[in-house]
Amino acid sequence: MKITRILLLIIVGVASISRAQDAAQPTVDLQSPRDQPTTVPAATPSNLPDVPELSKLDEAFKQTSLGKEADEFRLRVEVRRLQNLTVNDAAVIAARAAAESARTDLEKRQRLRDYYNIYYDRMRALISSAETKAALDKSKVQHLALLNQPRVRPETDAAVPTAAPKPKHKRKKSH
Repeated sequence: MKITRILLLIIVGVASISRAQDAAQPTVDLQSPRDQPTTVPAATPSNLPDVPELSKLDEAFKQTSLGKEADEFRLRVEVRRLQNLTVNDAAVIAARAAAESARTDLEKRQRLRDYYNIYYDRMRALISSAETKAALDKSKVQHLALLNQPRVRPETDAAVPTAAPKPKHKRKKSH
């Protein structure tokens, strides 16, 4: 009983769908002549203001500061792009492999210094922005400072540039 009702409903549904397609008139003209414009207005050049070239506009937007956070983000993106370009350089890969194959700690630190010098010099050669160069120089000094061991070997690390140490806590003067 239920199956016959379901079949009857399906047949009625299919019949109503097939009749819905016949509802439109077969001679409907979708593009009537009254909908189309009769004349195309001629394009007349008006007095446009002097617009700078697209390359000048691009340069202006690159130089415009969008705020401190946006500038820092732009700088990070640029440095990351340079790192991606440089990391696959043959000299950089060879210097990294040499540093990893060092037998002693002192030798490894020296080879890592060579690696960082090569790595940052390759990145520095690809840029022209003074801001990006300054950021790369700062990062290079920080990486090289991590290699220092002034308490163990002060004579070998004396000539290497170091970053200023940050005080861990301030001492209070007692009166």
